[in-house]
Amino acid sequence: MSKRKGNTEYMRMLVAAGVISYLLPLTSYLFSSCARMGSPDGGWYDDDPPQVIGASPADQATNVKQKKVTIYFDEYIKLEDATNKVVVSPPQLEMPEIKAAGKKIVVELKDTLKENTTYTIDFSDAISDNNEGNPMGNFTYSFSTGEQIDTFEVSGYVLDASNLEPVKGISVGLYADLTDSAFKTKPMMRVSRTDGSGHFVVKGVAPGTYRAYALQENDGDFRFTQKSEMIAFSHDIFEPSSKPDTRTDTVWRDSLHIDALLQVPYTHFLPDDITLLAFTHTQTDRSLLKTERVEPNKFSMYFTYGDSLLPEIKGLNFNADSAFVIETNEQRDTIHYWLRDTMLVNIDTLMMDISYRMTDTLGNLVLQTDSALEALAKVPYEKRMKEQAKEIEKWQKEQEKKKKREEKYDSIYPVKALEPKYNVPSQLNPDEKVTIEMPVPLMYCDTSAVHLYSQIDTLWYKAECEFRPVENAIRQYEIIADWKPGLEYSLEIDSAAFVDLYGLVSNPYKQGIRVKKTEEYSSLLFNISGVDAVDSTIVVQMLNSSGGVLKEVRVEGNSAKFNYVSPGKYYFCAYIDANNNGQWDTGDYDADRQAEAVYYYPREIECKEKWDVTESWNLTSTPRFKQKPLAITKQKPDKAKQLKNRNVERAKQLGIEYLKTKGIRL
Repeated sequence: MSKRKGNTEYMRMLVAAGVISYLLPLTSYLFSSCARMGSPDGGWYDDDPPQVIGASPADQATNVKQKKVTIYFDEYIKLEDATNKVVVSPPQLEMPEIKAAGKKIVVELKDTLKENTTYTIDFSDAISDNNEGNPMGNFTYSFSTGEQIDTFEVSGYVLDASNLEPVKGISVGLYADLTDSAFKTKPMMRVSRTDGSGHFVVKGVAPGTYRAYALQENDGDFRFTQKSEMIAFSHDIFEPSSKPDTRTDTVWRDSLHIDALLQVPYTHFLPDDITLLAFTHTQTDRSLLKTERVEPNKFSMYFTYGDSLLPEIKGLNFNADSAFVIETNEQRDTIHYWLRDTMLVNIDTLMMDISYRMTDTLGNLVLQTDSALEALAKVPYEKRMKEQAKEIEKWQKEQEKKKKREEKYDSIYPVKALEPKYNVPSQLNPDEKVTIEMPVPLMYCDTSAVHLYSQIDTLWYKAECEFRPVENAIRQYEIIADWKPGLEYSLEIDSAAFVDLYGLVSNPYKQGIRVKKTEEYSSLLFNISGVDAVDSTIVVQMLNSSGGVLKEVRVEGNSAKFNYVSPGKYYFCAYIDANNNGQWDTGDYDADRQAEAVYYYPREIECKEKWDVTESWNLTSTPRFKQKPLAITKQKPDKAKQLKNRNVERAKQLGIEYLKTKGIRL
């Protein structure tokens, strides 16, 4: 239930709300109407946040020896998500006990206190009053085990190196030990945790020289010990400092109107723009995750990492020699074994010994043999036969009905056809490819059965095209042609052009294709600067409104040009392909290698028909934490907790009602 305020407090709120100017006739009435303040509608709300009225030890106390801290408030409070929101620095290897009880918060540290050290307990926005939920705002308590309190702060951002997304909830720590080994052998000295914007503030920092690191820890030891942990490191060295400064604070009359802009003096702590780019190491340790046989005609093996050598298989209840068509992905960590013989397909359980290389405890690849491994079909042969019999029976009944109605019917059950997936759009951009994906590896492919025709005026002419398999994908094919803007094409594939492992044959296929005219497109040219494009391979990517990659081009000279851009609004990013392998690569701490640099063009670009757009893009002119447009940033900033300020509207409403009773119109 809401708390009630006195009349003096009410008048103070009216002044703050900016409504006193037209409520002056109310003053004498309000001061004489205590009964009205206690009306059954509940009176005034408690819109004031909790206030600290004391602490033991006192806030910023020195020479502290006790590990139990009690903070007292002027009202009952609650503590939200202390495990994730409250950060104790220096970091505690044994989790401290933090709990709210009535009008106090008790923090009991479990680790031994360090000598001559400033301790900070950053509650962030976790504290609010118990009744109305009024947030206290960011609150930090500190004490020192020595003679003085260290008060410097350093701040910045942690971003995902691959896409500049803010990384929320990652620990950021400082080291005075500047050796590279410190991050792996010593816990962080002082820590903070990032918010939804990737922002962090490390408080209670002593004068000195530091490096900053970030760690998404898995084991709570505040040091980098597992390659699965997301990390960020920088060789930049800094010394904390401060200076007097002013900032502009906005005083709001209400949610729509600004009452005043105030110049407020404050202490500006530096550096305040540390930017750490976080990455996760490539998982190079190899182990077998699982073996499964979802479909009866293949079984699959999934590894944590690929290997140049494929597993060796010895069949125990079948002959494994030439029994498979092997399909791997490009990384060779996923292997599919397609069964050539339908007799093997019909065996519910394939028994085999599988030998493959895995990583031992020393990080070396060693031979591992899994004996009597079973590849069990998800749907047993008997059940598949029953389902097939039901389908045949249903088909026969349909044919009998047609026969009785003297309609055309079939007497032979149709042979199932091979059904390729044709990715052939009716409208095509000149720089697009046409692809075909087979459901099963092919036994036979007749490339001469693939025909492309183009229409010039009203006549159709044979057009040159190449039908070829896609590299590292044995079931995917592509059709390469010189697609001319403004022309109509017809792609025609003869019957029986494709035959799969089990003899299923494809039906004929025909699809009309219209290539749009040049004037239906835009073009976009970036003039790139800020990074040496001569010595670096730079790849620029065009993104849609969800951040997905639509096209990519390599920078030639200092230019990146996108042709045949459909009208629309786009975003752009670039990455430095340092090893020239055509893809973004993560970093490696032991090799002292950062992840390949990524940049975002900081605003949206609109392209229209017949427009040639030219933009200058200095990759490094905007700080990295300000580059990615919010529209395509998936990790949104945390919603700031606001005081409800319901008494402003309450005061206005009461004032308006009273003035109406006096016949005064507002």
